[in-house]
Amino acid sequence: MIHVEQLTKSFQVKNGRHYVFKDVDLRFPEGVNIGIIGPNGGGKSTFLRLLGGIDYPDSGRIRSTKSFSWPLGLKGGFVKHMTGRQNCRMICNIYGLPRELIRSKLDQIKQMSGIGKYFEEPVKYYSSGMSGRLGFALSMAFEFDYFLIDEITSVGDSNFKKIAKETLVAKAKRSHVVMVTHSMNDLRRFCDVVVLLAKGDLRVYQDLEEGIKAYESANNRKKK
Repeated sequence: MIHVEQLTKSFQVKNGRHYVFKDVDLRFPEGVNIGIIGPNGGGKSTFLRLLGGIDYPDSGRIRSTKSFSWPLGLKGGFVKHMTGRQNCRMICNIYGLPRELIRSKLDQIKQMSGIGKYFEEPVKYYSSGMSGRLGFALSMAFEFDYFLIDEITSVGDSNFKKIAKETLVAKAKRSHVVMVTHSMNDLRRFCDVVVLLAKGDLRVYQDLEEGIKAYESANNRKKK
């Protein structure tokens, strides 16, 4: 269950406040993989942060009985002066993993991320792609009801993209994803329903192709 109730989120800008969402109500379908699409700057990443509990609404709430990963995207959200290994060990400790399991988890994370020796270097030296790859690998080492994905399948080289997509397919057998993407191919591969986010409104399309057509139609109107 994911219920959005009277959700309002805004940011202070030069000439006042910019409202990303204002009094939005939405009920997500149960037990499906959800794709979120919409124009750049429309609030897709903000919505993922709200779902993941790392940002908060001005008012209203998101109610759910499910567990969510932290949003997986380009920035990673690591402690910059700590190494990749130290960051990952800290998260393992926060989630209460037993000490004897942490070493194998760290080996698994290092291998999947493909960042090699940089795993032992401070994250401040990472490129955005390396940080995103490490964040993805770290999250995949845990189990959540929903994995929050922000364009992560566009990060890295072709080998990492292949591993990321294969890992998501495997995770989807026992979990679900909420995915922000501009790739209609990824949307069709991973998602069952689509949420179109535009002008502060969230609309659920149970028919994937209908949602894609609505998105493309809105884009075409914007270009004219």
